[in-house]
Amino acid sequence: MTEKKTVTKELLFGQLNFKTIANNFDFKEDSVREVIILPVLKALGYDDSNIVRSKTLEHPFLKIGSNKKRAIKLIPDYALKIENNFAWVLDAKAPNKKIVNDENVEQVYSYATHPEIRSIYFALCNGLQFSLFRTSDTNIPVLFFNIEDIEQNWEKLKMFLSPDRFQAGKNFTYCATAKHKVQFDYANRPLLEEIPVKKQAAKRHFGVHGYFTKQSWNVVAEYIKNYTKPGDLVLDPFGGSGVTAIEALMTGRKGINIDLNPMAVFIVQSLVAPVKIDELYQAFEDVKTEYLKHEPKNSEEIAKALKKYKGCKVLPLPKGSDVETTDQLFSDKQTAQLSLLKSIILKQKNENIRNSLMLAFSSTVTKINKTYHNSSSRDENAGNSAAFAYYRYRISKNEIYLSVFDTFEVKYKKIVNAKQEMQYFINEQTISNIQILKGTATDLSFIHKESIDYIYTDPPYGKKIPYLDLSVMWNAWLDLEVTEEDYAMEAIEGGERSKTKDDYNGLIAASIKEMYRVLKFDRWLSFVFAHKDPEFWHLIIETAESCGFEYVGAVSQKNGQTSFKKRQNPFTVLSGQLIINFRKVRNPRAIMKANLGMDIADIVMQTIEGVIAKNDGATIEQINDELIIKGLEMGFLDLLKKEYTDLTPLLMSSFDYDESSEIFSIRKDTKFTTHIDVSLRIKYYLISYLRRMERENKIPEFDDITLEIMPLLKNGTTPENQTILSVLEIIAERVGQNGWRLKREDGQKTLFY
Repeated sequence: MTEKKTVTKELLFGQLNFKTIANNFDFKEDSVREVIILPVLKALGYDDSNIVRSKTLEHPFLKIGSNKKRAIKLIPDYALKIENNFAWVLDAKAPNKKIVNDENVEQVYSYATHPEIRSIYFALCNGLQFSLFRTSDTNIPVLFFNIEDIEQNWEKLKMFLSPDRFQAGKNFTYCATAKHKVQFDYANRPLLEEIPVKKQAAKRHFGVHGYFTKQSWNVVAEYIKNYTKPGDLVLDPFGGSGVTAIEALMTGRKGINIDLNPMAVFIVQSLVAPVKIDELYQAFEDVKTEYLKHEPKNSEEIAKALKKYKGCKVLPLPKGSDVETTDQLFSDKQTAQLSLLKSIILKQKNENIRNSLMLAFSSTVTKINKTYHNSSSRDENAGNSAAFAYYRYRISKNEIYLSVFDTFEVKYKKIVNAKQEMQYFINEQTISNIQILKGTATDLSFIHKESIDYIYTDPPYGKKIPYLDLSVMWNAWLDLEVTEEDYAMEAIEGGERSKTKDDYNGLIAASIKEMYRVLKFDRWLSFVFAHKDPEFWHLIIETAESCGFEYVGAVSQKNGQTSFKKRQNPFTVLSGQLIINFRKVRNPRAIMKANLGMDIADIVMQTIEGVIAKNDGATIEQINDELIIKGLEMGFLDLLKKEYTDLTPLLMSSFDYDESSEIFSIRKDTKFTTHIDVSLRIKYYLISYLRRMERENKIPEFDDITLEIMPLLKNGTTPENQTILSVLEIIAERVGQNGWRLKREDGQKTLFY
């Protein structure tokens, strides 16, 4: 174990007397640079290769001279470079100059945000004080101290600025599956690969009750299992229809589901409410008997029922609706029959039974209304409410007359199936393990600091869905109140309250800060990203990093949509959504952005080769998705759109292509042209070689294998034979004494990594 090096004031500055600096007129900016700043940079780990002095920049906007053609020069004292990225800039000021709340801060900010720099941090030092800012917030320094007190602040300074505290985004690394079970390590969990969705396979989520968005249950379950252990506490502060919290319990964890929409809260509470199935069945039969006895059918019976039974609340509908109020969404017959059914259900004395039947009732309302649009490709019962299908209340041109009670019975049966599917994991004994709360993600004050083991959440996205506005039909029937405060705290753009983009961004940022507060250290946040605006990506990343999260990587994840093939403009649309993964650690690393002088082609090629190595060959769709992620991470997605409108020529000229599988791979017997993790390269070449040997009916020995792939690995440091063997033992199996072939399972070649 190496001894920790102690940095002292004397080691950095000798016997310098800081009390005399302020009054020493000879101690100017050049003295601050050489006497104070340079020793600090060296001690942080920078050398001449990554210290760029007095880099001349041209102001991107301001020009001077009589004809305004001469650009103003910007010259930062130090630009600190890591690989090809500028991580931060530092400017020296004289001891009598201010380095907070001053135009000096604005000056250095202009250096940091220049297209040729684009650094995360910028710093100022006047010999007496040191201030460090994030470029995303110039008002309050993230670190400020007197140079005389540098020893007490050294670890914080290193945490922000030492070279190893920066990263260039998601890395492609080899994740080995150990031969023996190892202890679960929260801090070092692997990123998951894309997971095939199984939306309709879970009765607890499919068909019970519609909602505007719903994550694929099996994807959520896999994420929970990857990042937590049984008994851990999982939070979703934008809980929606409860997929995260329910899957937490279904996998032996505990869950907290929070949502601002009372309709969502009602759905989840009613769905998980434990009941005895035979008692629920008897309650349904009682409701059925009474309803069919009194069902209003003709105009006279309908008129009487409208007077006798309470219908839905008359509430205004959002702008863009075809009618003005909720009562106009229903015919008199629909209102009369629904009112009768609701009144009978509400007579049930057992709360869980009553709420379970009301859940079936609410799901019935989804189909029994004038906005119900049936599916043209399926039967008339396979449609949906316009609020779910079109995100507005659109009256159907072809009115569909469905039986209220038949529809209710179908929904009841689906709820019974859901409860039976869940009852082993969610029952009277375990129901205390789930909390379902109405509230805002911006205020989690009821949750203790550092008490949550994992957060998986799918937040609202901008203008796409005004949840509270669109839920009004159901809330009107369920007698659920939505307050003005609820509308104020809803994270959307637009809507009936005409919320701005700044409103939306502010609420999302506040929610991320709260998530950071409640999450334990060395635990993970998985944040679903389905926004079309790259600006929102940067809001998420910058807010998360400013809170203390470390970005680990984003994963492309389909959510049941049809994938695209060989799109001509590949960087305009994701083929699904992204799941952005953050880790809460004590010493987070920050992502650097690409600058104007970087060779984007190198980044593109490294990303393509990384995808191919990771997936043992990759489709154009996989490559495209990873390039979008890299472009978002490093802030050059706009350049990708301009430079690579069609990836096909680049891929065809640089890689092998298999037409049958549509997979690109590294050309036979050639090296990777960019720096890829050595174990990942080993894995790729081993699989390729062993597959070829299998086609030729040969069983190679270890010496044959190393002789074949070692020349391809001589790119930088040559790996030892033991490194090759360690990868080989995971992906392959021995044949005889020293032969090797790819692992098999059930007669088929399979790989676990």
